[in-house]
Amino acid sequence: MGDKQNQPFQLSFNASLKIDFQGSRVTSDGGLILVRELDERLGFGDLIRQHLTDPRRGKNTQLPLADLPRQSVYGRLAGYGDVNDAERLSQDPTFRLIGSEKIFRLRTRDRGERGAALTSRLQSFETEMLAAEENFAGLARINRELIGRLEAVDSPRRGNEVAFRADAAFAKPEIYEALEERGVKYAIRLPANDCLERDIAELLTRPVGRPSHKPVVRYQGFLYQAESWTKARRVVAKVEFHCGELFPRVGFIVTNLDTDSRAVVRFYNKRATAEQWIKPGKQAVKMTRLSCHQFRSNEMRLPLTCSSTIWGTCGGGCPPGPVLPLRVGNWSLTSLQQRLVKTGGRLIKRARYYWLLLAESHLTRRLFGSMVRRMAALPLPTG
Repeated sequence: MGDKQNQPFQLSFNASLKIDFQGSRVTSDGGLILVRELDERLGFGDLIRQHLTDPRRGKNTQLPLADLPRQSVYGRLAGYGDVNDAERLSQDPTFRLIGSEKIFRLRTRDRGERGAALTSRLQSFETEMLAAEENFAGLARINRELIGRLEAVDSPRRGNEVAFRADAAFAKPEIYEALEERGVKYAIRLPANDCLERDIAELLTRPVGRPSHKPVVRYQGFLYQAESWTKARRVVAKVEFHCGELFPRVGFIVTNLDTDSRAVVRFYNKRATAEQWIKPGKQAVKMTRLSCHQFRSNEMRLPLTCSSTIWGTCGGGCPPGPVLPLRVGNWSLTSLQQRLVKTGGRLIKRARYYWLLLAESHLTRRLFGSMVRRMAALPLPTG
């Protein structure tokens, strides 16, 4: 009966075609191998062992501590938003390969043996082990150190200058002072008030003559000190007159940038581009999917999705990062997931090696080789 159920399928439209399922040897997430290589290069496992505490004893330690966070982070990066798919993924060749090499060899001696954590093990890890106070703080430290290591690798090419731009919700003197103490350049929207409008009264007069169909834009920079501020700061005003509108559109930006007023406004307007990067996080790694019963568990899932976002975008962005070549460096997190991570492959065992044969689509042999060479050129972490 069992042999009959495991027979391949034969379809009517093509009698020479047979279809079979080989879940333990075929994967749809072959691109995670590249993430695992970068993980090894940046010392993710060492950070886990350094900042996370393993309370397990005895037979509960069959899987190393480093394999559990990897499975949680990589699963979200591949589009599996929670642990419900862990049992199926435990037989997936890619998720078996991304774990410790010793565990992989031990678990693959017997055919069909699982090499990753099941749903119950992964759920207890996320909701109990990581929810502990020391591990929750440790996971945040891991994310900060990963970002620091990536910035250290990429800063010689992109430069070390950091700038901050935000909307009027961040218009607080405490934020200005904190950024100035750290030497960070900023451009923050400032809510309009009567004092600010009096300083630009000459700009609010409508131009004489027939209104132009093209908006008339005026800029002015001046020093301004609010009652709650400890010192005067530079404020840039932008006034726009649009055809068919009775009153002008007025906006104020407080800044410490040294550029002219037009360049300050142009820099601030790029804030909308940064906000668009939140959408791939929601769509690709499901960062807003917080369906646990306990608030602490939901709180813990946020840094896990942040880790997935870090690994998913560590080589991307615009300009491209240190791993992705120029032609794919500006892909969004969703594109990276669907075009690189979601690559089909088949695992084959030989006498001395395991071969993972990948399908060549968006992830070509040339692109794969280029990324591997870029990773090999990265400096090893010193911390």
